[in-house]
Amino acid sequence: MQKKRVVVTGLGTVSPLGNDLETTWNNLINGVSGVGPLTRVDSDLFPAKVAAELKDFNPENYMDRKDAKKMDRFTQYAMAASLMAVKDADLTITEDNAPRIGVWIGSGIGGMETHEEQYRNFQAKGYRRVSPFYVPMMIPDMAAGQVSIAIGAKGINSCTVTACASGANSIGDAFKVIQRGDADAMVTGGTEAPLTIMAYAGFSSMKALSFNSDPKTASRPFDANRDGFVMGEGAGILILEELEFALARGARIYAEIVGYGATGDAYHITAPAPAGEGGVRAMRQAIKDSGLQPEQITYMNAHGTSTPYNDKYESMAIKEVFGDHAYKMAVSSTKSMTGHLLGAAGGIEAIFSVMAISEGIIPPTINIETPDPDCDLDYVPDVARKQDVYAVLSNSLGFGGHNATLVFKKFE
Repeated sequence: MQKKRVVVTGLGTVSPLGNDLETTWNNLINGVSGVGPLTRVDSDLFPAKVAAELKDFNPENYMDRKDAKKMDRFTQYAMAASLMAVKDADLTITEDNAPRIGVWIGSGIGGMETHEEQYRNFQAKGYRRVSPFYVPMMIPDMAAGQVSIAIGAKGINSCTVTACASGANSIGDAFKVIQRGDADAMVTGGTEAPLTIMAYAGFSSMKALSFNSDPKTASRPFDANRDGFVMGEGAGILILEELEFALARGARIYAEIVGYGATGDAYHITAPAPAGEGGVRAMRQAIKDSGLQPEQITYMNAHGTSTPYNDKYESMAIKEVFGDHAYKMAVSSTKSMTGHLLGAAGGIEAIFSVMAISEGIIPPTINIETPDPDCDLDYVPDVARKQDVYAVLSNSLGFGGHNATLVFKKFE
């Protein structure tokens, strides 16, 4: 059976860089950081003092107030980004096409804020004061569920939970649904709202977060003095469509998605496999799936978390996969500006990959001040680069040894 071609026709995001695509993209390519002092929770309780928070997000700009109150923050973010993406794609969902339009939105931890709040209610006042909406607000699949209800999409409805690879895995899984002919369009990506007391406690205890209290330099992927990631929040959603379906309705096409690779490290619950061995296999899988040669990849949006092991091993993995081309290819970590959006990272970074192709601009990596001999690739330091971008590879690597790689290319 011949594989269907799949294109990207709509984009939507709420992020630490802005509450829409245009603001987010403009801040990204101008090297603006979305990292600031931690305000969502009491920073005095934790050694990590900074975060990449959304600014001035009001769910009532996107949905009814009563509906918003029945959603955890992560679902509100997904709703906002999805509605913007559907509008951007000018996709009209009708009774006729609804069964062929699906939703696949990932989240690493779901409604953690709701869980913590309702547990406090239970401790203080017993089970009768726990919200009847507690369970449907908390479970990670509810973002996909609520979006499908809001837009009337009746096709496959799913949620991939693979820690920090959730968004990328969801996009890859949605891509394959269309490619094999089971849907004509998919609303897909990732969402996360992890800025809560217990998330900060857990990540601080395991020393995964940066304890650098300077918001300007705390997120510094590939820098020799990196000391951990900066937690962020938000959502990134793409509209994927089968090519003929998109052309028939005259859709604007940003790029084509052509490759997906997914592997497991089978090594450790949090640490990446030595030399990024699992990432090597995921990248090779995705490139093979795409039908491209490694030398055709113009730019790579790296996972680039600003943690000591990830950045070293990911750089090693890139060199293993690309050989000499690793030094000719642009590689950047947009987490230097957005922070790490956990399960939403793959969604927003897929958007950045698509925009790099569409706009001919490669986003920079900011905050590389001290070179690391283990990280010696072209990380596009500080200043965005204008050039023709033919194909982009995007990596997402998650706790549990989950590795996901996506490949996008210029639509021809």
